[in-house]
Amino acid sequence: MSSGIKIFSGRATKSLAEKIALSYGKNLGNVIVTEFSDGEFEPSFEETVRGQDVFLIQSTMPPTENLFELLLMIDAAKRASAKSVTAVIPYFGFARQDRKSKPRVPIGAKMVANMLRSTGVDRIMTMDLHADQIQGFFEVPVDHLYASTIFLPYLQQIDTGNLIMAAPDAGGAKRANSYAKKLNIGLAMCHKQRKVANEVAEMTVIGDVKGKDVILVDDMVDTAGTLTKAADLFMQNGATSVRAFCTHAVLSGPALERIEKSSLTELIVTDSIPLNGKESSKIKVLSVAQLYAEVMKSMVNHESISSHFIIS
Repeated sequence: MSSGIKIFSGRATKSLAEKIALSYGKNLGNVIVTEFSDGEFEPSFEETVRGQDVFLIQSTMPPTENLFELLLMIDAAKRASAKSVTAVIPYFGFARQDRKSKPRVPIGAKMVANMLRSTGVDRIMTMDLHADQIQGFFEVPVDHLYASTIFLPYLQQIDTGNLIMAAPDAGGAKRANSYAKKLNIGLAMCHKQRKVANEVAEMTVIGDVKGKDVILVDDMVDTAGTLTKAADLFMQNGATSVRAFCTHAVLSGPALERIEKSSLTELIVTDSIPLNGKESSKIKVLSVAQLYAEVMKSMVNHESISSHFIIS
């Protein structure tokens, strides 16, 4: 069979995969997942993939079954003689474990990269990794996309002429600084100290936000503790309003309650992770489907994708 394109989805992000396939101009391929009584499951492609360029779309947020389902799908495609297999992972789970933060802990992101490679995947496509250096964990090409491609046009729509970019912590300073340079606006930052994971002990503001419309930017929002404390702190320091742009809406634990009670005017996220009932009047979702479809087309046609990197 001559080479063609097939797009399939795991169960975790099927809605996004359908949008990507529609934007690409293809129908989403047929995959069924058989579940056994003990919890084991087996994905099966219900159409041929022999000689095809296969794209498998699945974010790998918890539970870990999402990651394992993707691994099984890659293995099945390779064993079915696909010409190439690209794992499209809008949200790359375990990315926070990118180094040894203390003795006797794993480097989970590297382990996941090894697992993906062991299945025979030919390429990885993802977005806003928690740490850029994770690309180096792979021995296959990684197309690392940025949500700034869709965030910037929205930012320009709401530009009051009085914006200041901000990072909720030192880790996000590089990203916020890139936005600030692109928009030619000022930069502020919060300095935080943690005693335990997901819990901020102290936070202080660095920079003058008085009378400014603050734009917080981060790669993800998990329990929203840092984000909402930063928003409240900026308002206490004289900011006029605070909006946040976070690529991945993990939204675990008390996140929704914190967001609703916070000083945030709006939280803008992407659909890299489905909200699944976690909607809020303050949360606006921008889709990454068109971006992924365009990059996939460029990849298939051996064209440059650098034009899609507004901020990197």
